[in-house]
Amino acid sequence: MDNLFLLILLPLISALILALLKTNVAKSIALILSIVSLALTIPFLCQFDPNGGMQFEKNWEWISALHIHFHLGVDGISLPLILLTNGLMPFIIATTFSKDYRGNFYALMAFMQAGLLLVFMALDAFTFYVGWEIALIPIYFICALWGEGDRIRVNLKFFIYTFLGSLLMLIGILYLYQQVPSHDFEWTSFIALELGDNTQRWLFWAFFIAFAIKIPIFPFHTWQPNTYTNAPAAGTMLLAGIMLKMGVYGLMRWLLPVVPTGVALYGQFAMILCIIGIVYASIIAIKQDDAKRLIAYSSIAHVGLISAGVFTWNTNGLSGATIQMLNHGISVIGLFYVLDIVQQRTQTRRLSELGGIASKAPKLAIFFMIICMGAVGLPLTNGFIGEFLLLKGVFQYGFWFAVFGGLTLILGAVYTLRLYQQTMLGETTDETMRFEDVKGGELVVLSLISFLILYIGIFPNFLLNLSAGSVEVLSTFLGR
Repeated sequence: MDNLFLLILLPLISALILALLKTNVAKSIALILSIVSLALTIPFLCQFDPNGGMQFEKNWEWISALHIHFHLGVDGISLPLILLTNGLMPFIIATTFSKDYRGNFYALMAFMQAGLLLVFMALDAFTFYVGWEIALIPIYFICALWGEGDRIRVNLKFFIYTFLGSLLMLIGILYLYQQVPSHDFEWTSFIALELGDNTQRWLFWAFFIAFAIKIPIFPFHTWQPNTYTNAPAAGTMLLAGIMLKMGVYGLMRWLLPVVPTGVALYGQFAMILCIIGIVYASIIAIKQDDAKRLIAYSSIAHVGLISAGVFTWNTNGLSGATIQMLNHGISVIGLFYVLDIVQQRTQTRRLSELGGIASKAPKLAIFFMIICMGAVGLPLTNGFIGEFLLLKGVFQYGFWFAVFGGLTLILGAVYTLRLYQQTMLGETTDETMRFEDVKGGELVVLSLISFLILYIGIFPNFLLNLSAGSVEVLSTFLGR
């Protein structure tokens, strides 16, 4: 059995095993199995040829009557996201060790991991759609069953938004299937089609809306702040750290190469929406008192810049988007974890009720500073090279787009430093008076996240080289 298939099979087996466990031992087994998944990813990194195109392909006939194939493969765009998925899952599981979660919670996480990996590997549109839907179902139940506040109403809105977007994408996929002479769902068959301008116009919107909801891009973002805020910490990490990357990946894998004329016609409008989202979400983030909601809006701003990089359709923008998807995932996991630690110790997320934590927990304050600097994009942190390439790509696309897109650096620094100041600095409050510093598993997780932020910031070439060849190929579709 090929290892590429094992990457998906192992989380499915893990989900079955974990679903049967009713004791606290489930979290330890879930962590071990997630580390095994990460270990299985390493050989692909070692054997991958950055200039080799699509690699490790495996193609099995699935539903012969409809010419549906279980076709998998990876290139320099998908491999970083596979690494992101399998790399972040152990961190997310480790952050839950202080919670009283049983096997069913971790089973849903493993099932979602399988769906995410299928999305990032699928070279058959039907298989891609199956993975897209598989990833949605478990996160809905994670947020609905273990969330807080008005979680049922909030998650119903999230489900309806994403399901309607998926339905539009399915209509587009089925139409393309009918146009392929051999009637199959192969990615190569879709990109080889000679589609008319009018056809590409409506197909652009069918795919774009589905991906824009998942990312989310303004104005399709309204489900996100409440969902992130009311979800359990692990659920928020899954949504912000990994799941939203499905939408950006969809833009790069399916939208740009399949309907290039549609992107040429409407790409500037999509770019404007991305830039509006950056400024709008950043301003709202500055005004937030709920720390978790602040990070939720900041995520909209960050992924707005990543999406803008995709629509520049130049190598700088696409390279920046690819590396920044991974970097954003690492940083946002760290941010939400620190806020979860603060909430567990103080029973509040309100900035007006916090302060002075650094005097009680200096280790946490140092880790939080490193994570915040990575999120802001300070030089020598992981966020710098990605944001630099993104802004360079946007500048190549248009000067004024870069001017407004660049506001993310200024506004991002404002709300991030405000978050740090109002939680870590100043006088202690009644809630933070007896705050305990991080220790044990918390110390290990935050140390590893901080190490990754600094290591990638100082040595980014590995990630840049990983995607260079595939980005170069993708950029050629513009002139097709």
